[in-house]
Amino acid sequence: MDSMRILLVTNYFPPEIGAASHLFYDLAEGLQARGHSVTVVTGFPRYNIRELPANYRSKLWMSENINGIRVLRIATWPLKRSEFVRKVEYFTIAPILLLAALNAGPHDVALFYSPPITLGFTAACLGRLTRIPIVYNVQDIHPDALMDLGFLHEGDLLRLLKLAARFAYRSAAFVTVHSQQNLEYLKERYVVPDEKLKVIPNWVDTDALRPGAKDNWFRKEYGLDGKFVISFAGTMGTSQDLDIVLDASLLLREYSDIQIVLVGDGVEKSRLQQRVAEAGLSNVTFIPMQPRDKYPGVLHASDVCLVTLKPGVVTPVVPSKLLSIMAAGRCMVAAVDPRGDAPEIIRRAQCGFCVTPSAPRDLADAVLAVYRSPDRGEAMGLSGRRFVETHFSRDLCVSLYEDLFSSIKLY
Repeated sequence: MDSMRILLVTNYFPPEIGAASHLFYDLAEGLQARGHSVTVVTGFPRYNIRELPANYRSKLWMSENINGIRVLRIATWPLKRSEFVRKVEYFTIAPILLLAALNAGPHDVALFYSPPITLGFTAACLGRLTRIPIVYNVQDIHPDALMDLGFLHEGDLLRLLKLAARFAYRSAAFVTVHSQQNLEYLKERYVVPDEKLKVIPNWVDTDALRPGAKDNWFRKEYGLDGKFVISFAGTMGTSQDLDIVLDASLLLREYSDIQIVLVGDGVEKSRLQQRVAEAGLSNVTFIPMQPRDKYPGVLHASDVCLVTLKPGVVTPVVPSKLLSIMAAGRCMVAAVDPRGDAPEIIRRAQCGFCVTPSAPRDLADAVLAVYRSPDRGEAMGLSGRRFVETHFSRDLCVSLYEDLFSSIKLY
């Protein structure tokens, strides 16, 4: 296959010290390894970083090379993050990243990551101004998902964001989604033509993330030897609804050898920590976000890994941590809407339990089922590993994107 010049545009791309994983980081690495030239246009690192590295400070613009990937960074909103700043950044990021993309040089195809949906304007304008064919990758369907979470209500702003979404879908050569339910949702709600929609699953690097020893450095470092470890690793935000985990911990506190470990950061972390302190829950431990190279150790140390989503989320979603857990060969308990894609994957892979969101008793019972039958948990973990190798490997999904890019004729 001929080498292509591929532009990736996203509001976030991890630094080299990066957080656990990021789809565009994996995709960029995969495409680069196949001989393509990859440029990433993005903002400065902001998420899940305890302290911004010195080389990123006090700059409005910079270019860096990360493992052969050219990364152009531009300051999106150089203020301390707050709810107000997050809202302003949601809109200002579109013209800022457009400016950076216009200065990135000629490319054969551009792939945009959404959310935020406002990047749809960036994608459409870049396509019109440069004649670059656009592929629009939809991870969370905004603004609908924002309504699910209670962040957005009927009104002019909702109408504006839906207009942005339709504009983005209409302007793109292709719209990629990560599940069949997402495809059906866009066809029904946004009337996106069937021939423009492509399902390319999200992936996990099955070479980098493999099953590993349970008695590892993570258990030793955090005093977990001899414990039955239940872990949640990732962003602690509103959509994760981690209160169900704390509610379940109250039901499990009589089991002295069961320890719940919450690894990560997010807007909800301080409130959750306060709740744990007030309830005197010694069976819950908070641990900072781990670097990318240490993340597998968190999963390997776990007997059960948790996936949680807020109830009432009706837009389809497959949490990325689900695939990471499967790749690491660990069983999971997922508190997610039973109508979604995630329960279907778990059922087909036979890799864990699904329970109803906001049902802590069910969550605790599922955990205890593995606690009382560890061999069953081991079997579920290995079943998930086999399934992810066949259906969700990075090489498979990068190949699908590579084939899609090469099929697009230049305007």
